[in-house]
Amino acid sequence: MEYTLIIRKDGAERTFSRRGVIDLFELLANEPEALHGASITDKVIGKAAAALMVLGGVKEATTPRISTPALKLFQTAGIKVHYDEEVPLILNRDKSDFCPMEKRCTVSDNPQELLPIITEFINEIKKYNDGI
Repeated sequence: MEYTLIIRKDGAERTFSRRGVIDLFELLANEPEALHGASITDKVIGKAAAALMVLGGVKEATTPRISTPALKLFQTAGIKVHYDEEVPLILNRDKSDFCPMEKRCTVSDNPQELLPIITEFINEIKKYNDGI
């Protein structure tokens, strides 16, 4: 199984496999201590994921691909980031447009202001998936 998110902290490693930012979002909401001071490896880091990591107080992040807005959030917050490729914005899954979360997060560079936008999106997705 390919992991989408790996969190390393205090010698322990936790792995996650869901797509998008849901795992980061739920960790920030329910176990913020899991993120604080952690080193994170994420499959792709867009602005929403970066905002959640900044709010969670992660120490460093590693990813193959990061968006320019995400990189700027990390730099502003002083979070060390390692990446292979910087892209202007993250694309959606079929690569036909920008990621909907990335689009929604263009309104602010303040992670605190982005949290309600991310929360609304996650709630919409959960509501849609529960209705299927």
